[in-house]
Amino acid sequence: MKQKLSLLLFLIPVILFAQKNGPDIAEKISIATDKIEAKCINWRRDFHQHPELGNSEFRTAKIIADHLRSLGIEVKENIGKTGVVGILKGAKPGPCIGLRADMDALPVVERVNLPFASKAQSTYNGQSVGVMHACGHDAHVAILMSVAEILAGMKNELTGTIKFIFQPAEEGPPEGEEGGAPLMIKDGVLENPKVDVMFGLHINSQTEAGKIKYRVGGIMAASDWFKIKVKGKQTHGSQPWAGIDPVVVSAQIINGLQTIVSRQTELTKNPAVISVSVINGGVRSNIIPEEVNMLGTIRTLDTGMQRIIHEKIILTASKIAESAGATAETVIDKKTLVTYNEPALTKKMIPSFVKAAGADNVVETEAITGAEDFSFFAEKVPSLFFFIGGMEKGKDAKKAFPHHTPDFYIDESGMKTGIKAFCHLVLDYMNISKDQTKKGF
Repeated sequence: MKQKLSLLLFLIPVILFAQKNGPDIAEKISIATDKIEAKCINWRRDFHQHPELGNSEFRTAKIIADHLRSLGIEVKENIGKTGVVGILKGAKPGPCIGLRADMDALPVVERVNLPFASKAQSTYNGQSVGVMHACGHDAHVAILMSVAEILAGMKNELTGTIKFIFQPAEEGPPEGEEGGAPLMIKDGVLENPKVDVMFGLHINSQTEAGKIKYRVGGIMAASDWFKIKVKGKQTHGSQPWAGIDPVVVSAQIINGLQTIVSRQTELTKNPAVISVSVINGGVRSNIIPEEVNMLGTIRTLDTGMQRIIHEKIILTASKIAESAGATAETVIDKKTLVTYNEPALTKKMIPSFVKAAGADNVVETEAITGAEDFSFFAEKVPSLFFFIGGMEKGKDAKKAFPHHTPDFYIDESGMKTGIKAFCHLVLDYMNISKDQTKKGF
């Protein structure tokens, strides 16, 4: 009884102090997030119903820019073609923090039965396609718009500057165009004011809502695309010996490429993937064609391994083709880098994740072989990229549809975690920087 009385006497002044000085920052963020959740969901549903492909996010960009201006935030448009950047300066000087959300959708026909399902159509690389937010970028935009509104309302408490970076074409620009993070960087998005640190998030359809996943170091793979042109000698289908069959040679090359991963790569160091995804060749059943073209992707988490795999793909394709009297020309295009979380920064910000989601919901994850062009920001400034859950609680992750599929679905309750995480990361990083300045770091 005495212990309970002592604890009560200790807590009374603490409670009175809190009431006098208002809620603490964590409580403010929590209250503000609850208040804006419905608006965030409405934004997300609107973007989902009206998706736009990379470098064509005109409607999306206008809605974002109008919202930021309504908050009194300085707005720059047409950065990296359709990108929007909002600049919020706090009451006191401090670091410049970049927060990024990607805006583009994918050439996918939606199958999910939702009242706000996409019916949009567009053209992608000359083909008529359906358009769908099949990767959650609609949620990312809605989250960052919500964060901008919350932090704009806390402007007098901010010690530093925030850049809200809404990026087009994360999935890659149309053929023959520039776009994405590299073009935004080229257009000066990290300058005036100079960005000191970047944070980015991605909602995940196979992670339970309310959870946050992070990783120190490489969290997502480098993505390279390759094209192999196999040239043989055209002949009648009934006389394969009179020509050189590039179809059979291509099949042998595909099998040969898989042995690079299974037999020639040090997989105990890091995973790697080589996938052939497109094969084109021939026009009739009874004509062996002169040429076959293959397209595919390479995923690596180590730059040394990446270089070796590139060399072995070229060697494997050319030598297998040569053995049959054919030729193989290989072109490899580096699309994205390894998405790298700066170790010291990541470790410092783990408490921010705990504040946002609770200790039981913060998980250090394994690296994944998906790729992100956020990696180009991370190459320029210390950065931290993380995942938030978008799967219904209690659901089997194996039964949840993956990203980039017609049945992709997210539980919108997971967006609150993203809002809180971004807010805590900003405010905590500002406080860390302020403390370091006081100590003379």
